[in-house]
Amino acid sequence: MHLSFYKDFAYSIAITIVYLINFLAVLNLLFREKRKTETTIAWVMILIILPAAGCILYLVVGRGIPKDNMFKIKEAEDKIIKKNILDTQVRLEYDHELDSNIVEHRDMIYALANSNDANFTTNNDVDIYSECNSFFDSLLEELKNAKQYINIQFYIFKDDEIGNKIIDILINKVKEGVEVRLLYDEVGSRLFTDKSVLKLKNAGVKVGAFFPSFLKIINFNLNYRNHRKIVVIDGNVGFIGGNNIGDEYLGKDPRFGNWRDTHLRLTGDCVRDLNIRFILDWRYTTKEDLDLNKYFNETCYTSNSNSNPNKDIGIQIVSSGPDITDLDEIKYGYIKMIQKAKRYVYIQSPYFILDQTLTDTLKIACLSGVDVRIMIPSKPDHPFVYWASCSYAGELLKFGAKLYTYDEGSFLHAKTIVMDDSICSVGTANMDIRSFELNFEVNAFIYSSEIAKKQRLIFANDILNSKEITAEIYNSRSTYMRFKESISRLLSPVL
Repeated sequence: MHLSFYKDFAYSIAITIVYLINFLAVLNLLFREKRKTETTIAWVMILIILPAAGCILYLVVGRGIPKDNMFKIKEAEDKIIKKNILDTQVRLEYDHELDSNIVEHRDMIYALANSNDANFTTNNDVDIYSECNSFFDSLLEELKNAKQYINIQFYIFKDDEIGNKIIDILINKVKEGVEVRLLYDEVGSRLFTDKSVLKLKNAGVKVGAFFPSFLKIINFNLNYRNHRKIVVIDGNVGFIGGNNIGDEYLGKDPRFGNWRDTHLRLTGDCVRDLNIRFILDWRYTTKEDLDLNKYFNETCYTSNSNSNPNKDIGIQIVSSGPDITDLDEIKYGYIKMIQKAKRYVYIQSPYFILDQTLTDTLKIACLSGVDVRIMIPSKPDHPFVYWASCSYAGELLKFGAKLYTYDEGSFLHAKTIVMDDSICSVGTANMDIRSFELNFEVNAFIYSSEIAKKQRLIFANDILNSKEITAEIYNSRSTYMRFKESISRLLSPVL
């Protein structure tokens, strides 16, 4: 009887603690954290309907993070950024030799410059890789050619076959006197072994883990991931896009088959802006105090690579993350592109979960006669996210959008949007709420008819390997699929 009493007492205490935590969590969501209404409602529902599971979920993935001055800008960087923005304003106002395509989109350039301090540069060239093998071949070659420094950052870094190739190159470059920094996300790179990390550090490579886990198993910032993929070599060459470092990106994982992604190789002045983003992330993670003169003096950004002379391509490097509560900078860029479209908007994303603003923007584009086409994978890597994506994409069919699911033997991971043979964006941000609100992301917005046409042709070629999901096909889906979509959509703000 005494044992039963103590069990009941312990149970009552546990329940009381759960409800107390949930009550405090709800108060925190409603009055302290400035989250989107949909996200707040979703979390409140989870905490009320599933008190025990909701309590655990909220403690693990639902808490906010400190947002004030997370990536502190020092005086030296502030001078660089202010000079860049001033140069952007002067160039847009007084440069009468700007390409007509750039002049037409001054409003968008200003919007991203004002919301994100996104410097606009024109002395750039771009190579688009729609084949992962081509990207990795180029990356390996440029890493081998490094003379001064390598700054490399990936959400996922594995020490498998391709990962070890890169590790060996990084170690060899250190032996040659090249300064090497490797930054990875702790959760995304959970399969990156301590043995390889130690090997890199012992060789002289500087290594940092973003939001590290406690004892490798507990991560108090599990819900906030650094999803950026950045490589800067000698200040001359930069890489940005969707690929991570892992054999599956080379099509060697039978679960996914061929991996379809898009990555960019950049040269020119935009590489400086990409490097600033890396250094801000690096310093927050490692607290290393870098000598910025070494990385941002003008002579560091003269092209000495094997590439052709830079063309006159306009680029803005735009980053976003949960450290800034009032702005969703990359999402604003996507919305602005859709709003400006007169002829077409083509979107590729492995995850397609929209808030009301983006949903309405795409609906208005469809109703305005814009050819809106959306391409998502044909199979899920995260089932709930995939079912929610199907729901949001399917909703747009009745407004005239066209929906494609990419090759059943492949996985589409590209994050691209292109409009009117005029502007395209390629980077790390998916078309989903998580990328806009919870992940740290970076995209290149490119103002070039030449590059936009290339991206349109890539999309058109991908259609040949895709299945079009018409309104009739979508409406004939099973009751079970409708149920899965409904539940997933309800949870979509927290997926």
